[in-house]
Amino acid sequence: MDIDNTHITQDEAEGSTELYEHYHFTTDRRQSAIRVDKYLTTHIEGISRSRIQAAADAGYIIVNGKPVKSSYQIKPGDDIRIVMPFERRGIEVLPEDIPLNILYEDSSLLVVDKPSSMVVHPGHGNYSGTLLNGLMYHAQERGEKVFLVHRIDKDTSGTLVVAKTEEALLFLSNQFALHTSKRLYMALVWGNMQKDEGTIVGNIGRDPNDRLRFRVYTDENTGRYAVTHYRVLERFGYVTLIECRLETGRTHQIRVHMSFIGHPLFNDERYGGDAIRKGTVFSKYRHFIERCFEIMPRQALHARLLGFVHPLTKTDMLFESPLPDDFSQVLTKWRNYRPSVDEQIIGMTEL
Repeated sequence: MDIDNTHITQDEAEGSTELYEHYHFTTDRRQSAIRVDKYLTTHIEGISRSRIQAAADAGYIIVNGKPVKSSYQIKPGDDIRIVMPFERRGIEVLPEDIPLNILYEDSSLLVVDKPSSMVVHPGHGNYSGTLLNGLMYHAQERGEKVFLVHRIDKDTSGTLVVAKTEEALLFLSNQFALHTSKRLYMALVWGNMQKDEGTIVGNIGRDPNDRLRFRVYTDENTGRYAVTHYRVLERFGYVTLIECRLETGRTHQIRVHMSFIGHPLFNDERYGGDAIRKGTVFSKYRHFIERCFEIMPRQALHARLLGFVHPLTKTDMLFESPLPDDFSQVLTKWRNYRPSVDEQIIGMTEL
């Protein structure tokens, strides 16, 4: 039996971009006939049969590419996948009257534009004032529920989709797990990137020396498979504005991948982007960078576009978040920046 178990543990979920559980099993040639719900109950630790049956009823147990009922009899060589919402335990989330920038809302879901500096959900050190606290207040006023489908980092701004029913949660989570959702980010990175577009492939896992950081592992058996596609939008010599498309959604994925190839995000403290790079011998340049850091005291990353299929209407939905003021102001400063002649001669050789 081959197992690709991408179950997210409680500890990992605190910092993960994915708030669902995804399991993948391939049965071996000696597998006897058995109901799929019973098989999964015995192969997934701590899961109830009722949760598995609910997932089957919603069409989220996929065998050999097709949804099956909980009574399906598995056979040798079956490819079994199941996606379920993650069960968060131990943290009480209280409704709080927090202003929300809602881009779209209906009976199944809502799309919100999250500002930077706002944490998505309560966790260690952040027990109130989060997006989820505000969402719960918003839902309580309407007699509804809310379920997080995914998340973005505290200091990353942009679009998020939130489910209002368990059926919508399963449908949307499945799209994120199977990478059929569309996510485009804008990022300002250090350096003049050589290629106009490219793809970064590298497993991402926790840094053993710092649990708040993640790193790329070249060993394919370490970390989780991750793919980021990028395209250059605008070049400023010392920094480059790029668009990133996520094929997977790992924790800090864009930040880790860009740092790995030598182009950390502008002012990304955790991954070395807060150090002044290129041309630091020039006082004018140094003051210019410090001023940019003051305007945008966070990593230059914005979740600009989010697309998915609606759980009820099955129509394609696409939402875009405009660049926030801090990001726009920094881009304007770079567009107007004019390096000195000496800086052009000496500094540009470092790019």
